[in-house]
Amino acid sequence: MDVPTTVKTALADQPVEGAVCLEAGAGVGNTTCGLLDAGARHVFAVTNDADHARLVRDRLDAEQSTRTTVLRADIRALPLPDDAVELVTAHGLLNVVPASSLGSLVGELRRVAAPGSRLVVDDYEPLPDDAAMRELVSLANAARELADGRPALTFYAAETVRDLFVGRGWHFDRRRTLLDPVPWTRHHVLVHANMVRDAADSLPDEFADPFRRETTRLVHDIGSESAGEMYSLAFRLPEQTEP
Repeated sequence: MDVPTTVKTALADQPVEGAVCLEAGAGVGNTTCGLLDAGARHVFAVTNDADHARLVRDRLDAEQSTRTTVLRADIRALPLPDDAVELVTAHGLLNVVPASSLGSLVGELRRVAAPGSRLVVDDYEPLPDDAAMRELVSLANAARELADGRPALTFYAAETVRDLFVGRGWHFDRRRTLLDPVPWTRHHVLVHANMVRDAADSLPDEFADPFRRETTRLVHDIGSESAGEMYSLAFRLPEQTEP
């Protein structure tokens, strides 16, 4: 199974072999596959999306399936006991988590991590002001805010993420650049355009039509673009719980 280079790079300095791992926000299972390839003893792959859960299961061969538990659940309320895992990954997760939910998510990841655990968080810096993709992301956020009161995407600066986890007891280890610039291919542009259209479909036409027209214009104008940075942050918990 193919594991993206960004995942391999993020995990390269982590003690994956023999570890019980959690992939928080499994998506299509790229990091689950990376953890299994690197020798994880067991991986809990958690997603709240039924289609993603099915995709992850379908990617695994018989041997890998014995080392994987795919869970459909809210990451803010993980169906795992305290101190259940030794390595936590969140690859491309935080950008789909609104600021109002960050605290509960970070607290839950801390709860299930045993003393001495490692944590790897990979995500995107806010897009530069002159990036055309920034316009499309802003449009998706505006449409989603009107549709259901929450943004589609939020790109948190690495320093913000670092401070958030350090504030919950994690010790910061390192920052690594995974992509610079980030290649936003035409496929990525169309995925983000569909975010706008999906949100607009739930709005009255007088609000939806301007979103649809602007989305069509941006897709044509952008085509593809290289902009922004994807980063990887690594943390660890102390071996003993600090008072």
